[in-house]
Amino acid sequence: MFLCFRAKEKREGNGILILPNNCLNLPNHVASIARVVPFAVMLRVGNRDFVVKHTWNGAVFAADRGRELKLELASRVARLIGSAQKQATAIPRLTLLQRTAPTAACHATYEPSVIVVAQGRKEVQIGTDTLTYDSSRYLLTSVDLPTVTRVAEASEDKPCLAVSLKLDISIIRELLSREEFPPSGAPPDSPAMSTGPVTVEFLSAWCRLLDLLSTPEDIPFLSGFIEREIMYRILRGPEAARLRAIATLGDQSHRTAKAIAWIKANYGKPLRVKELADVAGMAVTTLHHHFRALTAMSPLQYQKQIRLQAARARMLADDVDAATVAFEVGYESASQFNREYSRLFGQPPIRDIRGLRWPAAPPLESVTEPGRVSQ
Repeated sequence: MFLCFRAKEKREGNGILILPNNCLNLPNHVASIARVVPFAVMLRVGNRDFVVKHTWNGAVFAADRGRELKLELASRVARLIGSAQKQATAIPRLTLLQRTAPTAACHATYEPSVIVVAQGRKEVQIGTDTLTYDSSRYLLTSVDLPTVTRVAEASEDKPCLAVSLKLDISIIRELLSREEFPPSGAPPDSPAMSTGPVTVEFLSAWCRLLDLLSTPEDIPFLSGFIEREIMYRILRGPEAARLRAIATLGDQSHRTAKAIAWIKANYGKPLRVKELADVAGMAVTTLHHHFRALTAMSPLQYQKQIRLQAARARMLADDVDAATVAFEVGYESASQFNREYSRLFGQPPIRDIRGLRWPAAPPLESVTEPGRVSQ
């Protein structure tokens, strides 16, 4: 491809021809606007032609395009979510998230999912490690995982905007059955949560997925293709090993994930580690090793966190007392429940739920009973 321009002659000193600077800068300017094929520029001065080969900087283009896509993704999320903090969408398993201010650290269970932050920054703690994910790194979670998380960067002018897609393991298995993916350097016992670099191709797929929300009739036909592309990009990247291990039948991580899923579905039942090992098809010591590697806790610690988070959600949603909830989630002693609840959340159930419902309410100690005068 050739571009032809006519330039005016300008000679200095000994008569050496000097071309205008804007002639030399034009190819880079063109490249910053859109992707172009390699080309040369032909400059015609009088009756003579000068050909300058274009040297396109792909890295610069990728960085510029990446910034554009991040802005586009943030704009789409902001438009679709409005003033809500969390919003499910017409695309299966896709959720939009927004926070307009940083938050304190809070306990939450992450589902198997991939989360992309279009704007802002979040932190999540697993064991003693803290992961940071923002517009440059996505978060991948391969099993249900109790964590401590917080929004680290957000404001009214620039809220933290994110998109979460819950994993469909059948799609990952389908991709793995169709193509050999390069091995990853991740250790086999790496945690079930990690971050990966956001690429131009990865962002482009997310933007196109959100665009489908403007044409709902296209969702049943096209959303699955784009979701497969997103999973394909992850399997081609540095975080592929964890995703591949969870989806591969017979892999130790897949067996451990079965045990994790059983606890999540049966947290109210007594936990006997030998029976849990039988569910996973593993020896007890092997299960303990891989369970701790994935979740940074033992099976009993995992069950305790799932129970307490479920109890908190139940009390927050319904007007149910702590003793009733304690027995619902599997505790045999209300006093033990209160002790473990206070240890995890920092205060007893009644005070904790009151603070969550009415953050500006005075502490219980300062509220006088009817008919009494406070001193």
